Amino acid sequence: HRRLCHLRILDPACGSGNFLYVTLEHLKRIEGEVLDTLLGFGEAQGSLDMAGESVDPHQLLGIEVNPRAAAIAELVLWIGALQGHFRNRGNVLPPQPIIRDFKNIECRDALLDWDAVEPVLDADGNPVTHWDGRTTKPHPVTGREVPDESARVPEVRYRNPRKADWPEADYIIGNPPFIGASRMRDALGDGYTDTVRTIHKDIAESSDFVMYWWNHAAERVAQGKVQRFGFVTTNSLRQTFNRRVLEKHLNGKNPVHLAYAVPDHPWVDDGAAVRIAMTTLAPGQGHGTLHTVTAEHDEGTDGYTVEVMEKAGTIGADLTIGPDVASAVALRANENLSNRGVCLFGSGFIVSREEADRLGWGRIPGIETVIREYRNGKDLTAKSRDVMVIDCFGLSSQQVSKDFPEVYQWLLERVKPERDNNKRESRKRNWWLFGETNPKLRDQLKGLPRYITTVETSKHRFFTFLDANILPDNMLVNIALDDAFSFGVLSSKIHVGWALKTGGTLEDRPRYNKTRCFETFPFPTPTPEQHQTIADLAEQLDAHRKRQQARYPDLTMTGMYNVLEKLRSDCSLTAKEKILHEQGLVSVLKQLHDDLDTAVAQAYGWPTDLPEEDILQRLVDLNKQRAHEESQGQIRYLRPEYQNPQAPQARQEELLTTDDTDNTDNTDNTDNTDNPQSEIRNPKSEIPWPKTLPEQIRAVRALLTDLPPNPTAAQVTKCFKGARKAKVEEILGVLAELGT
Repeated sequence: HRRLCHLRILDPACGSGNFLYVTLEHLKRIEGEVLDTLLGFGEAQGSLDMAGESVDPHQLLGIEVNPRAAAIAELVLWIGALQGHFRNRGNVLPPQPIIRDFKNIECRDALLDWDAVEPVLDADGNPVTHWDGRTTKPHPVTGREVPDESARVPEVRYRNPRKADWPEADYIIGNPPFIGASRMRDALGDGYTDTVRTIHKDIAESSDFVMYWWNHAAERVAQGKVQRFGFVTTNSLRQTFNRRVLEKHLNGKNPVHLAYAVPDHPWVDDGAAVRIAMTTLAPGQGHGTLHTVTAEHDEGTDGYTVEVMEKAGTIGADLTIGPDVASAVALRANENLSNRGVCLFGSGFIVSREEADRLGWGRIPGIETVIREYRNGKDLTAKSRDVMVIDCFGLSSQQVSKDFPEVYQWLLERVKPERDNNKRESRKRNWWLFGETNPKLRDQLKGLPRYITTVETSKHRFFTFLDANILPDNMLVNIALDDAFSFGVLSSKIHVGWALKTGGTLEDRPRYNKTRCFETFPFPTPTPEQHQTIADLAEQLDAHRKRQQARYPDLTMTGMYNVLEKLRSDCSLTAKEKILHEQGLVSVLKQLHDDLDTAVAQAYGWPTDLPEEDILQRLVDLNKQRAHEESQGQIRYLRPEYQNPQAPQARQEELLTTDDTDNTDNTDNTDNTDNPQSEIRNPKSEIPWPKTLPEQIRAVRALLTDLPPNPTAAQVTKCFKGARKAKVEEILGVLAELGT
């Protein structure tokens, strides 16, 4: 009982004290059970009370930035304490004074401490302000809602900012604010957001706000200052940038482990239905309990009833038990090929075909380079909007005004008013251009007749080919490959299963993260026959879906794959689903996918009926094997002519068809013993000499695999443009010592 009365529990974002109240309720119930047990041993309650040994609010600590909520939290705790007292002790009055000021609820910021907050002033000493981000007014010409420039808020800076300290506690609980990384500036202001990100440099800017709390609590567990903590967060905890915070601690010097986790659970936040995750972190290495929601029923005002499946084992950073997919690393073979689309930052860029005609489409020379086909996620999953977009990439505002005056006026009236209030100066200054023009993607797609794309957040994970003239939205993940073999592998259940496991979720919909889903994925090394089979099936798959959608304009990909999911589950179809089945020829679609899955499994050399966990484990193992190969200079580039243009093409083709289980020496063993110093012909003259030493070592190692044995430093130097013989000699010496 004494230990129970000295426990300290902290909620560093306590609000009005809901979590602390529930905790106190449980402590008082446990105390009641303990007291009943002590009475059974002859211990008197009076002596306990006189000694001051009783659970009360001073054990419940909180930090809350809102003064009103902090005051309510204190009151709520005393109400809970008195309820527990009378439940445990009947009509015995509590000690006087009944309510005391323990100062256990601190009204302050939980992440930052500072000396002062002061307004930002311009050169003339006037306060700097910006649009409040919410208030709008109708545009006098277009009638569209545009920012109301008169609605301003001041910008502030924090003097001497530093990390806030938390009071000592045995346990930490809570549900810190649900604010995504992209919403932090609007919700918290530029000054606060910039200061938090500067002070907490160990958290990536792309991480959600809640991860600052999670990281601080995890540090205290790892340092032995807290026994464990448990937080309710959004289920975006599993997404890449958030997950990296978990990985850092789970793999840190001071071991910690997830003792309990629920990766995805329904929740109501301020009346809105959201999806949350629950995590409990404990010190040391160990197993945890994972609860996965298998069914949920909305009970209206009474919340949700859920059914869960329990599993015990080591819980990974992705909140799963099983193959450690979080350990997979990005492969150089897949690098520089995947990218999100453009981000407009202005709805005025989008035009209908009728509006495009009025702006000069088909009438003004060169307009087709400025007004382009455009697709976003809903265009692919649902019915296409059939819209176009104004893309002035590469043009100055003067050029647009001179060559395309109708387009210029359209943007001036529909985009510039919104951009004038954008907080980023470059977007304000370059108002006629997209907020993110994505020149890297444009370079990746240059010269391709088509490319592969998938919707970043979608119920079903499918891939499709888009023509090169179509500009993708930022909610599409685009892969700069035009070959049907790659399309087929990505469309197989092997890759889709990998993507579902490695990607995160938004609410209850899977997200495809290019860094985790694509760049870590090891492609198979097929025989020429297997390569052709997969390519043929992939072409049939893409053509089948597009043909049926062209025949039935209301047929959507989501509709077809909803029916396909039912067919795979042997569920009966509704009348509406039967219509979709006939329109989409979904049984044919299923057969194409089944045949493709079989062909891809055979290309890996795996059985076609492997369980999902076995497939994932084999992919994790293959990822490690490929990463080791790449560290030795053997890189199976998916598009070598773009990714590594200076490398000999023949060598790349050999790598892409070399079986992973082949351990034979692939070095060219041409006998040059008669003339070991003969002139070596460079496979591709004047390979550019890399700038950094690691790149130079990789370049030399890669070249050696294409040269006769024992070349001299002079011969190797001649193969590179700008290389010095002394540096090449040094690298050859290092490689010789390493035995490579």
